[in-house]
Amino acid sequence: MARSTRPALVLLVRHGQTGTTGQVLPGRARGLSLADSGVAQAEAVAERIGKIKRVAAVYASPMERARETAAPIAAAVGRGVAIDDGLNECDFGDWTGRKLSDLRRRKDWSEVQNHPSRFRFPGGESFAEMQLRMVEAVEGLGRSNRGKVVVAVSHADTIKAVVSHALGAHLDQFQRIVISPCSVSALLVAGAGPPIVLATNEVGGDLTRLAPM
Repeated sequence: MARSTRPALVLLVRHGQTGTTGQVLPGRARGLSLADSGVAQAEAVAERIGKIKRVAAVYASPMERARETAAPIAAAVGRGVAIDDGLNECDFGDWTGRKLSDLRRRKDWSEVQNHPSRFRFPGGESFAEMQLRMVEAVEGLGRSNRGKVVVAVSHADTIKAVVSHALGAHLDQFQRIVISPCSVSALLVAGAGPPIVLATNEVGGDLTRLAPM
């Protein structure tokens, strides 16, 4: 059978809220699970995605909060969850687990917000490395799932970075994009050329319009 030349529809889902969302930079610290509100958000987005009848696969970052968000989605579409390290949170290095209120008082916080393309987290990744990793992961999912719908559960900064790339925006502008907990951003990913952005930060409404039958 000839391989499809149609693009893949990749639904990027941010994980649900945790007990530290908006307070701490959790990064890749282990043991952080969804709060009750995050569980409810995951169940709600699973119900919305479950109405799409052609979901072929569900992928998730290795972080617990992403896997816990992916689980009800996978159940709703009758699939398992495949872990993809490329979808992992940015490695914040020495900043992992720090309170955001403390980080905002640092002199280099303005660089994180206004010139992230030249910032590297001490002991961790640069934003540029994170964006490249995430773009390669999403484009890889597109190549291996041509003509199909797939879900990729990841994190706010990683999703912002790949959406920024797809829009053709400079990385220094990616902080202007909002990605809310359990929101859905949709990209058409073809074998060649940048992804096409169909939707960003969808927090409600019918998603079936993104995946015509």
